[in-house]
Amino acid sequence: MPRTPQPPPLDGILVVDKPTGRTSHDVVEAVRRLVGFRQIGHLGTLDPLATGVLVLALGRATRLARFYVGRRKRYACAFRFGFATNTYDADGEALGPDTAPALDAAQLQAMAAESLGKIQQTPPPFSAKKIHGRPAHELARKNKPVNLEPVEVEVYEFRLTGIEGSVARFVVECGSGTYIRSLAHDMGKRHGAGAHLAEIARTAVGEFTLDHAVPLADLAEDAKTGKLAARVIPLENLLGELPRTTVLPIVEKRVLHGAKFNVPLAQIQPGQVIVAQGAPAELDSGDWKPARLRVFNQHGKLIAIAEAVVPRTYQPIVVLDATA
Repeated sequence: MPRTPQPPPLDGILVVDKPTGRTSHDVVEAVRRLVGFRQIGHLGTLDPLATGVLVLALGRATRLARFYVGRRKRYACAFRFGFATNTYDADGEALGPDTAPALDAAQLQAMAAESLGKIQQTPPPFSAKKIHGRPAHELARKNKPVNLEPVEVEVYEFRLTGIEGSVARFVVECGSGTYIRSLAHDMGKRHGAGAHLAEIARTAVGEFTLDHAVPLADLAEDAKTGKLAARVIPLENLLGELPRTTVLPIVEKRVLHGAKFNVPLAQIQPGQVIVAQGAPAELDSGDWKPARLRVFNQHGKLIAIAEAVVPRTYQPIVVLDATA
């Protein structure tokens, strides 16, 4: 008889404090070895140079990743002025001599203000953006032409926090798809001396902040002592900004089969947004989103995410097996 696939032993979100020099894939593989299963994804990569918040979805939480696509991100970063690099960061090759310019705070803050709001940004040539189906970095490494089209991104905050010689430090809050490396490179062009991203730490992805993040070494120790599960934010605590309802067993069966169901307005509880210190004031961009609902069973388990089709009638769009 064929074996019945066993569900992953852990479902939820794990926030890792990524060390510098490791790729996001390296971190995912390390956590897969620690937890003993492969059903792990992430909510946005970090470059090897970067440190900070890397949000991993474990088990059935991978099915909720689509609802986090619009989460705003916050960074603390340092731009080194004096020369640009081919990768737009400190790992690349210098494209000229170091001019070590003296920096003017008012000038830099004015240039940062020019990048606020919705802007057209060209991704770095050393990036995962596809050109005719191939990642741009593959072409760039072979010194082949990389012609990437600008894309619209949104920057909500771009604030100078300090200057140390030819290094300027900034706080950036932005939407998905924004390259901080490109912000540094473009500012260097406007300044005239060139610039590249010297340091970067992601401090928040939506509601997940550095306060939630755990270093890999600590996770490894937790795995040895049987405490790793306590680090995982359970499904029931995710997407708290969405309203919720609890359904009776007869309705639960309909939901688990993906059928439409009715919910009286009195049985819908509003969502609650608890903004952690260091998180964006607003979790998502201002784009329109359909009316969604978290659906729980009588045992308090999250069984589905549903969308309204007409008032008080919902259609499940993600159904979760509630047995785990």
